[in-house]
Amino acid sequence: MGHERGGGEPPTGEERAAQLLTAPKALSQLSLQEARVVAGYMVPAHFSEGTCFIREGDSADTGFMALVIRGEVIVENIIVSRTQPVTIAVLEPGSLIGEMGLLDSGPRSASCTAGTELFCAILTREALQALIAQNPAIGAKFLLAISARIAERLRETARKLRLYAKLAMAMQLEIDRIVRETPSGPGV
Repeated sequence: MGHERGGGEPPTGEERAAQLLTAPKALSQLSLQEARVVAGYMVPAHFSEGTCFIREGDSADTGFMALVIRGEVIVENIIVSRTQPVTIAVLEPGSLIGEMGLLDSGPRSASCTAGTELFCAILTREALQALIAQNPAIGAKFLLAISARIAERLRETARKLRLYAKLAMAMQLEIDRIVRETPSGPGV
C-alpha cells in the first residue's frame, strides 16, 4: 500500500478510532463498545501529504478499508472522456474509505490522496475475517453497517443518474429547438 505501519497506537489512539467509527459519517449503528472491538483489529497508518494510497482501477492491493483519524483525503475520479482527474470529495476525520475493497477484490473506483499529513486506521480483509471468527456478533453487525453505507451510496448514485438523465433530455430538447429555428439552405 506504500504507507508506514507502526506497531504502536495511531497519534490519537485506538479510542479515538472507536469514537470516530460510531460517528454519523462512519458506522453509527455500532455502539462505542462494539467499535472498540473493531478498532482493536485495525492498524495505524501514516501517509505524507500528496501520497496516493488508493489508485483508481487498481486491483492488486484492494483488501483494506481506511478510517480517517486526522487529516484530509482528496477523492478523485477520471470521468469518462476526460484525461485529468476530477475531485469528487474531500474527506475529513470520521470518514471511511474503501469499504467495497474490503469486501471484494474488484478494482478501486476512485483514487485517494492525502491532502494533508494523514493518519488512518486500516482494517484489512484478513483482520475482518479474524473479527468475524473471534467476535461473530460484532463482525455481523459491522458487515451490516458497511452494507447499509454501500446501499446509501448506491441510492445517492441512482438519484444523481436520474438527475443527469433529466439534464441530458433538457439539453437535447434545447438543441432540437435551436436546430428547428435555425434557417438552412443556400446562402445561409
